[in-house]
Amino acid sequence: MGQHPMWGHAPSQHPRRPRRYRRPMAHPHSARAGHPHGRPFGARPNLDFDKAPFIVIWETTQACDLACRHCRASAQPLRNPGELTTQEAIRLLDDVRKFGRVVFVFSGGDAFKRPDIIDLVRHGADIGLRMAITPATTSLASREQLQALKDAGLTRLAVSLDGSNAAIHDEFRRVEGSFAHGIRILREAQEIGLSTQVNTVVRKANLDDMDAMCQLMTELGIVFWEVFFLVPMGRAKKEDVASAEGFEAVFNQLYDLSKTASFDLKATAAPQYSRVVMQRKRAEARAGADTDLDVLTSGMHYSQQDGIGRARNVNDGDGFLFISHLGDIYPSGFLPIKAGNVRTDDIGEVYRESPLFTSLRDRTQLKGKCGVCSYRSFCGGSRARAYAMTGDYLAEEPFCAHQPRLPA
Repeated sequence: MGQHPMWGHAPSQHPRRPRRYRRPMAHPHSARAGHPHGRPFGARPNLDFDKAPFIVIWETTQACDLACRHCRASAQPLRNPGELTTQEAIRLLDDVRKFGRVVFVFSGGDAFKRPDIIDLVRHGADIGLRMAITPATTSLASREQLQALKDAGLTRLAVSLDGSNAAIHDEFRRVEGSFAHGIRILREAQEIGLSTQVNTVVRKANLDDMDAMCQLMTELGIVFWEVFFLVPMGRAKKEDVASAEGFEAVFNQLYDLSKTASFDLKATAAPQYSRVVMQRKRAEARAGADTDLDVLTSGMHYSQQDGIGRARNVNDGDGFLFISHLGDIYPSGFLPIKAGNVRTDDIGEVYRESPLFTSLRDRTQLKGKCGVCSYRSFCGGSRARAYAMTGDYLAEEPFCAHQPRLPA
């Protein structure tokens, strides 16, 4: 595999220095050793989030030709010379593979800003990772590039659509034509046989567009709709976040859609959706409906068609791992507390044993109403949003409408 000249001239000049942590004990409320709430769901029947994440996202670069209002990375057009080199990226893929056949997502910025992206996808696919990519909706995502990704072994391509029409989406992405590119990329990807997904950011400004978005999703031929509830960081402001009541309304819209949709759907940075699903299903069961309380959505089989699948109860640092363009290790891209760096630390050891990650997986440490909520083990609130709003990643979820019963 060739190395592009922009990537430096050799593998990392940063020797690994193993970091040693005390291995945590099993959670006190677990019925077995390992994770008490990362119960199996979807295509992987034996998940234990104490041992391995379900999904790893690598921010390949922060370079991007869009200027999105919500951008976590405050992306800009030029690449950072400190990004992981090609050889460092290959080593990252090899290290992630030690977790098992996890889902690996090339994110950004715009991954197509890296000339080596096809080679990296090919290497990840060759070693058995389930590969996905989220390119920016620009002309860089050409049909030729999409075909090259498919030939390299890409499993799924995800496109961001943040409005049901160009006026809403392009205003949010701040580049005219971005919506048209998104629709084109989806169509061309499907024509060449790639599995497709849409990502949508829910914010105060597009709450009134969600009915139209639900309708649009039914027309696009996707296998998965990932609905992200805004976390105020990067360019996103606290006043951009919808209210707890606004979140609740969208959760119920998504639940209603899940009953008839020809695709799977998931709420990201909003584990409260699990609580709403359980409440709705229990109410239906009491009314005599034939419903399965243990299934989060009725569309799960759609996300299994391409082998990606899904997992239940994934949260920041809890089944989820994020690597920055500089190699820094975070619980997610929206919880900016650094736990190590892949250039100097063992990624498996950081995930399994660092105090940051182990505390995020121990929901007995949650504070406020999250700490006493009966849905704690299924939800836990967004740790990223708690940190963004309060500075404490164990604080209660600030945008949850549910009021749990307090202990007697």
